[in-house]
Amino acid sequence: MSHPQQRKQQMSVLDRLQRYLPQLVVAPPFLLLVFFVYGFIAWTGIISLTNSRMLPTFDVQGIQQYVRLLAMDRWNVAFDNLLIFGSLYILFSITIGCVLAVLLDQRIRAEGALRTIYLYPMAISFIVTGTAWKWILNPSLGIESYMQKLGWESFQFDWIVNRDMAIYVVVIAAVWQASGFVMALFLSALRTVDEDIIRAAHLDGASTTRIYFGIILPSLRPVFLSAFVILAHLSIKSFDLVVALTNGGPGYSSTLPANFMYEMAFRRNQIGLGAASAMMMLATVAAIIVPYLYSELRAKRHG
Repeated sequence: MSHPQQRKQQMSVLDRLQRYLPQLVVAPPFLLLVFFVYGFIAWTGIISLTNSRMLPTFDVQGIQQYVRLLAMDRWNVAFDNLLIFGSLYILFSITIGCVLAVLLDQRIRAEGALRTIYLYPMAISFIVTGTAWKWILNPSLGIESYMQKLGWESFQFDWIVNRDMAIYVVVIAAVWQASGFVMALFLSALRTVDEDIIRAAHLDGASTTRIYFGIILPSLRPVFLSAFVILAHLSIKSFDLVVALTNGGPGYSSTLPANFMYEMAFRRNQIGLGAASAMMMLATVAAIIVPYLYSELRAKRHG
């Protein structure tokens, strides 16, 4: 083979390599993602259809674990707690975060220090947050004891040991941690709003309140939607905050689905039941994420 032909063949191989280089680089992490995420999701789905106990078996028995799960009072309490916790957590986190962002958007003094203070809780793990709030809300150590020592002997704040109120203690701690993160989302979005529109509204005689409610906040709809999806996802998989704060008690009154799944799969040797609860959590996440992705893809297609 002549030298020009060899050179031409080498150039052809290099061209092919350059053409498929992105696929070759992306392929290994993609295969690992498929195996360790979607593969194990499929494996969990199969286990949920079996009667697995201490060790997994692959003798498919149908949906009996789901029937058993839905009949359990502990699971129903956990799912009801998720509805209460998720709705209040999302509502208060977005409301407080939005208000803080609007206040900081006024270019007040010490904005950097305040922004750091509000964001700091998000840098703390849920275990630390739960432990700190457990001390604060402990009737014999925290707020109740402090107020009674000040002379208000009739003051009571014993939610953490009250079966009917314990889940709201989890909401308080979770909102305290997440509101700063939501504030950062909204503040960054507020700083991108076109100032010419705001000036024009001021010249037309619109008040600051009307500008925010009529112009600025409606334009932040994508941020509201993103914050909702992120917080909903966090609420569904919440586990360590409950463990550190209430450990699911009193009794199992503040248990969430993630705590139920861990209890069944790793403490009570009911792997099939734990897998069924995990698939129910996955279905809840999908019910939130899929419409969001659909709306995003539809907006891009029509945009």
